Amino acid sequence: MKKKLTTIEFRGTKEQEEKLLAVIEKHAGQKGSMMPILQEAQEIYGYLPIEVQTIIARETGVSLEEIYGIASFYAQFKLNPDGEYAIAVCLGTACYVKGSGDIIEEFSKKLNVPVGSTSPDGKYSIEATRCIGACGLAPVLTVNGEVYGRVTVDDVDSILAKYQ
Repeated sequence: MKKKLTTIEFRGTKEQEEKLLAVIEKHAGQKGSMMPILQEAQEIYGYLPIEVQTIIARETGVSLEEIYGIASFYAQFKLNPDGEYAIAVCLGTACYVKGSGDIIEEFSKKLNVPVGSTSPDGKYSIEATRCIGACGLAPVLTVNGEVYGRVTVDDVDSILAKYQ
């Protein structure tokens, strides 16, 4: 699934930017430094908004297109902040064969939030995840870390009711 940028107001602070600049300086001139810079930037901000990618491009001399290409290619990087309610549906093999693909699409449809995105109001985010190690409970999803197992499409409304 291609990652999609959502239009949510960037709320970075001066302190976060100072930390980011220190990270970039720490890795300056090191071969292969972009991955650790992006990883540490995501730790600072919680995701990699275009504003952060732009700072990294400016300070490293690497094109914004290349940075975006890396950030959008690797599953570890998030281009959108988590919503107030972060929904993560496992699409690992055990979950997928038991219907998790239909479940994630139902969440997307009910909330009108594309998979891999955050709602414009910042309330919900929906992500597809890899195996979370609860295959015996497949299909599995989490909402803000709370695990739901043996979920069906019919359970989506009752799960959402807890978070509305």
